[in-house]
Amino acid sequence: MSHTTSSRPLPQEERNTATADLPPDDLPEPATDATDAAEATPDAAEATPDAGEAAPDAGEATAHAGEAAPEQHTAASEAPAPAPVPAPAPGWRDRHPVAARALAWTTTVLAGVLVLVTLLLPNDPARLTPAEFVRIPVEGIAGAALLLVLPRTVRRVAAVLAGLGLAVLAVLDVLDIGFVEVLGRGFNVVFDWVLLGDGASFLQDSIGPAGALGVEIAAVVLVLALLVLTALAVVRLSNLMARHRAAAAGTTLVLGTAWVLSAALGLQIAGAPLASRSTSDLVQARMDGVSATLKDEREFARQAATDPYHSTPGSQLLTGLRGKDVIFTFIESYGRSAVQDPLMAPGVDAVLAKGTERLRAAGYSARSGWLTSATYGGSSWLGHSTFLSGLWIDNQQRYRTVTAGDHLSLTKAFQRTGAWRTVGIMPGVTKGWPEAKYYGLDHVYDSRELGYKGPKFSWSTMPDQYSLSAFQRLEHGRPHDKPLMSEIILTSSHNPWAPLPKTLPWNKVGDGSVYRSIEKAGKKPVDVWQQTDRVRTEYGKSIQYSLNSLISYVEKYGNKNTVLVFLGDHQPVAKVSGDHASRDVPVALVAHDPDVLKRISGWHWTPGLNPGHQGPVWRMDTFRDRFLKAYGPHPDSTTPAVAAR
Repeated sequence: MSHTTSSRPLPQEERNTATADLPPDDLPEPATDATDAAEATPDAAEATPDAGEAAPDAGEATAHAGEAAPEQHTAASEAPAPAPVPAPAPGWRDRHPVAARALAWTTTVLAGVLVLVTLLLPNDPARLTPAEFVRIPVEGIAGAALLLVLPRTVRRVAAVLAGLGLAVLAVLDVLDIGFVEVLGRGFNVVFDWVLLGDGASFLQDSIGPAGALGVEIAAVVLVLALLVLTALAVVRLSNLMARHRAAAAGTTLVLGTAWVLSAALGLQIAGAPLASRSTSDLVQARMDGVSATLKDEREFARQAATDPYHSTPGSQLLTGLRGKDVIFTFIESYGRSAVQDPLMAPGVDAVLAKGTERLRAAGYSARSGWLTSATYGGSSWLGHSTFLSGLWIDNQQRYRTVTAGDHLSLTKAFQRTGAWRTVGIMPGVTKGWPEAKYYGLDHVYDSRELGYKGPKFSWSTMPDQYSLSAFQRLEHGRPHDKPLMSEIILTSSHNPWAPLPKTLPWNKVGDGSVYRSIEKAGKKPVDVWQQTDRVRTEYGKSIQYSLNSLISYVEKYGNKNTVLVFLGDHQPVAKVSGDHASRDVPVALVAHDPDVLKRISGWHWTPGLNPGHQGPVWRMDTFRDRFLKAYGPHPDSTTPAVAAR
């Protein structure tokens, strides 16, 4: 009896040929235990046609096997043959075996490369060299050995978790690289997450809201893709090892032996150890960093609670400055590089030299030195608080601790005397600033209170000359029953240093509307940042503008009672200051009254506004006590320090 069908199963030889060229990792994983074997074996009831369907008589179908009666053979031979099961349509792999093989191997290789890169990725931009990625990672060897001995289900879970862990570590390494480039230090996993918001704000000011949103979305997508792809890559490699246990075990043993020998002999590739344990070292370093950060928080809290000036009466503070209008001014990113770098220094040094002469002609004298800032490349508030509190504040938690307490700040010392009105000019503050209470400022003029009607200049909400003009209009130029102590933050030298404002006649500044055409004609940040020399040049110009604005203000509006202390808060980013730059910033004290400078003669500061290469260098946190000692009685060294309330 013949049967007609639309398709037929492939003969065994053809099926063997169709799958022969596929890589092992695309074939079904062999059973690794009894349960897997049972799952991999087709059910006998499904594989064998029902005897009742194969024979017309049930009794004949259930005859004993040993009876082999002729009637049974006859019945079986006359029974209709079962209809053949249609073969499934050939898949893409069956139609294109060579391409499938190539794709599978390519995917496996890429998975291996991704895992290797995440294992060997350094967290220091100086180490981003090809030699770093041709080493033997001990973590990969140990991970492979562990996956080989785990049962199937546990192995897959472990592979997923390992992939996710590697991806997270890679993200942290990238954050480290970015922070080193910008802030000169690694990423603190405890405190630095808040700074990512500042980075987003900087992007928005540099490339606009739409561009910043695009970058943020791309960053999120890349992080998610890295998490997913790394997990899939480890799973794929673990499946491959499970299918070839003997070969995988042998390879792992060889690599482990090579690692041990390389470590023992100290073998290197381009200066990098061939035997790598960078991932485990970085994990340990991060764990130690978290522990050290939490310990530092407790120790700093105790340090901030002890202050030798805490109980000094206001009547004994700052007696040498009574009757003076004292102005503390921070110039954003004004660092040693600005006055000593071969590209930027000529223009800045000329401004300082000419400024010294201009102030001398107006009856002022100046002395200058160096302070080592607690921060670098950004986080200006850490530099401000270090200078004013007399405490080393190099992370966000320290800043929160000191500003939430009552450790005496330099500006609050003026307020405690009752002899000064204390104000702040803060164009960079765009919302409520509760820290004003800690700093002892009677009133803070933030960007919303300075009356500015002009455009922003990238990050800077207004030009420095306008900020000083507003200070004159709102406070310094108005009659008061007390002299002023002012804290002024100048922001025009904040990166990205494009576009830049221009110096105007003071009577032309007005409400700032005049700056619209200047901002529109200025350079775009994205154009400036394409070349390092261009960035450095524009940075130097921004410092020149800020210095000129401040010097010009003292010339025009200063008087015989004016005392000005101005300094940088930190060095600019490494793209400008260079790799391994110091954290030194210039500081200068300007006064009309010779007695003011006579009190700091023991400081041995350099005459003029430029401290020069050989000027004294102090840590920034030492300035408060030196200043309070120079201009008032020093607390009795025999009296125990009083804990702050």
